Amino acid sequence: MNDGVNGVALGVFIFFFVLVTAMGFLAARWRKAENEHSLDEWGLGGRSFGTWVTWFLLGGDLYTAYTFVAVPAAIYAAGAAGFFAVPYTILVYPLIFTFLPRLWSVSHKHGYVTTSDFVRGRFGSKGLSLAVAVTGILATMPYIALQLVGIQAVLDVMGVGGGEDTNWFIKDLPLLIAFGVLAAYTYSSGLRAPALIAFVKDTLIYIVIAVAIIYIPIKLGGFDDIFAAANDKFTESGNGGLVPNHGGQWTYATLALGSALALFMYPHSITATLSSRSREVIRRNTTILPLYSLMLGLLALLGFMAIAAGVKVENGQLAIPQLFENMFPDWFAGVAFAAIGIGALVPAAIMSIAAANLFTRNIYKDFIKPDATPAQETKVSKLVSLLVKVGALVFVLGMDKTVAINFQLLGGIWILQTFPALVGGLFTRWFHRWALLGGWAVGMVYGTVAAYGVASPTQKHFGGSSDEIPGIGEIGYIGLTAFVLNVLVTVVLTFVLRAVKAPDGVDETQPSDYTADAGDPGVQVELPPATAGSSH
Repeated sequence: MNDGVNGVALGVFIFFFVLVTAMGFLAARWRKAENEHSLDEWGLGGRSFGTWVTWFLLGGDLYTAYTFVAVPAAIYAAGAAGFFAVPYTILVYPLIFTFLPRLWSVSHKHGYVTTSDFVRGRFGSKGLSLAVAVTGILATMPYIALQLVGIQAVLDVMGVGGGEDTNWFIKDLPLLIAFGVLAAYTYSSGLRAPALIAFVKDTLIYIVIAVAIIYIPIKLGGFDDIFAAANDKFTESGNGGLVPNHGGQWTYATLALGSALALFMYPHSITATLSSRSREVIRRNTTILPLYSLMLGLLALLGFMAIAAGVKVENGQLAIPQLFENMFPDWFAGVAFAAIGIGALVPAAIMSIAAANLFTRNIYKDFIKPDATPAQETKVSKLVSLLVKVGALVFVLGMDKTVAINFQLLGGIWILQTFPALVGGLFTRWFHRWALLGGWAVGMVYGTVAAYGVASPTQKHFGGSSDEIPGIGEIGYIGLTAFVLNVLVTVVLTFVLRAVKAPDGVDETQPSDYTADAGDPGVQVELPPATAGSSH
């Protein structure tokens, strides 16, 4: 670690930070809408983005600063087991090809802004809609916090903010400034800001990865030496080398599958999806987004490079920023740090907008002010987006970083429990609304209790996301086990409720809605008054 501030790297970092800040504020004039006072405009960019804007937005949304820091950090700490992120991002794209175009079509037809809007309309249940909304907000909060952790890791390595004994305000001032700028341009420009900034973010990341994957191995003697050094480390530590042992393979496979099922349940993933202008844009994106998985595989190799380079850090999240600091010239280290920092701003903005939209549409409008106008909805959403970011900031400043990471893992367990209602609802109306709510509750309780009982060397509770799978005896991903229980309970309760003829909710959708496109007759992007105030 540097004893002082790396002035050159900091200067380059500040240059790019100022550049994207200016872009964030100017984004309000990009494709300026006639009516800015609606969630369609502020929260979904007017549903106007084409293939490439959507590609950069989704990439900026899904491949975050946390990804940049945490995936290679997992490789650095645990070996090849950390590569689970690569197969799960490969699995997810054929999966979303089957259901995202359907979600886009029905949302565009009925003016749905959130997944909870769709669930309420499909199953006629405000209770189920509320459960999905609350789950989405809870799962998103620690995810936003981790983006701030990524910025903080970069600032620490550059020597900004002083040491551990520095006054807390001085130490955290750079992060507070970054937060303030993020909050301001998100409030001003809505989803257009991260959409525009994503171009810079992804370009920088691709440049840094391309340079790192060539330049660093040359300095370290080639990949043979890198893999040999990593293998020696994990053999000496008793991990059996690079490849997970038999027990670890169950964890690896279930974590990859569960994460793939969960990724597009997150509100920010859906927000970026619904901002596109046609279902064909979504279909195209599911075929070209795997380019990011290629980048992720190369990015993960940085963890082995950090081992071979002799990087020693107490906090594994600092391993890759420290590798860049040690191996790159100062000016290019600044470019790499800027890529990570901007890689935090883009998803943090989208996540806060998505969480705010959920609160506004599915809590405020459904339960507090049913007659809210579009302008009132937009105002509330803007304010809530600020509160969400403040909550994430307090989380980061007031808690140990390990706690933030583990709560994000818990968020993944939670968000997976919305899969039956969302994806199931896109293909069938057979599931009963009360059964879906019961299955969701069982999955949430089991997942939370099981995660609470997992200890780690640094934490007594919530120390990880893997535990013994009941009936199998292998260690696997808690979220996937909870999901299986969720589905079983939902199916059994549906049979029971249908047998006793329990009242079903009103489905406001039609089969043709799920294949409608933007140019089809009758397609709209605003809820009609009758639907907006519906009690279904």
